[in-house]
Amino acid sequence: MKFVDEVTIDVAAGNGGSGCASFRREKFIPFGGPDGGNGGRGGHVFVVGDRNLNTLIDFRYIRRYEARNGEAGRGSDQFGAAGADIVLRVPVGTIIRDGETEEVIAELLTHGEEIILAKGGDGGFGNLHYKTSTNRAPRQKTVGWPGEIKNLKLELRVLADVGLLGMPNAGKSTLITAISNARPKIADYPFTTLHPNLGVVRVGPSQSFVVADVPGLIEGASEGAGLGHYFLRHLQRTRVLLHMVDAVPFDEGVDPVAQIRAIAKELKKYDKALYEKPRWLVLNKLDMIPDPAERKARVKDIVRRLRWKAPVFEISALTREGCEPLVRALYQHVAALNAPPIEVPDVRFVETDNEATPPDPTDPRFR
Repeated sequence: MKFVDEVTIDVAAGNGGSGCASFRREKFIPFGGPDGGNGGRGGHVFVVGDRNLNTLIDFRYIRRYEARNGEAGRGSDQFGAAGADIVLRVPVGTIIRDGETEEVIAELLTHGEEIILAKGGDGGFGNLHYKTSTNRAPRQKTVGWPGEIKNLKLELRVLADVGLLGMPNAGKSTLITAISNARPKIADYPFTTLHPNLGVVRVGPSQSFVVADVPGLIEGASEGAGLGHYFLRHLQRTRVLLHMVDAVPFDEGVDPVAQIRAIAKELKKYDKALYEKPRWLVLNKLDMIPDPAERKARVKDIVRRLRWKAPVFEISALTREGCEPLVRALYQHVAALNAPPIEVPDVRFVETDNEATPPDPTDPRFR
């Protein structure tokens, strides 16, 4: 299935039905009075978050959604039926903006969350509505109100706890394959990943977190170079970023430290809040250095030149060496952020030992 994370659609709620101006006409009832009913309201347009969806592909081919109009009122005190509502199902994490003002209308972050996008028009009044003791034969009626019409922009930002970023061929897809149930495409050429991949990492019973893998970044990504800048928005909801680096590049002229600084510079240009997220350094492909002393010297040199203060992990995604400590550390970090805050009790309502306990009504002495 093709991954689509940004679409523009038009939604139109139904118009309200018009009221009816009618009078009762039956044999032997010469003055039956007004009996024109009101019109029905137009259908609404709702949007619902659905965790079973992961793309906006359905909205790529159908761009306009219209609800049914309300029925007009009829004689014999018959009110018009309301128009049928329509419900649009979108992936959880979708942001809905006004197509003209770019104002955020809704942000669906939970499964089953329902929001009205366009309200249907109210139905018009029939002459039965205007009947009073002094106005016994009203002939006025009103037409239905029009429904809302909006141009909307849908933007999907995946919900993940951990985000992977780095240069192409750094081993991000290999890592998410090693630690989760995701199976992205893996090949020995750059830009193998063309769209974000999500994987659920199982740490233990009822212990898991979600990892997002986005296409690799290159220098100049914030200005449009490469593919990664299209998908950086998917990292904005993550709790921690894993900056993966090929510690043993195939080309000896490539400096891993320069690559790390280039990616950090692109993050800062794109979004300062994304740049300030917790970022851990993951040095990959260390299985290419069999000598432990040489491996340790390589890692120490990279960390010293970067002046890196955040956590550093040495792994091999291909052989899964070092992946288990990384997964454990990630889960502890995410679980600590997701834990509910500890409520401090109000001392004004805390009972102390000095307070007298009330008498027990079941005690025989009080009978």
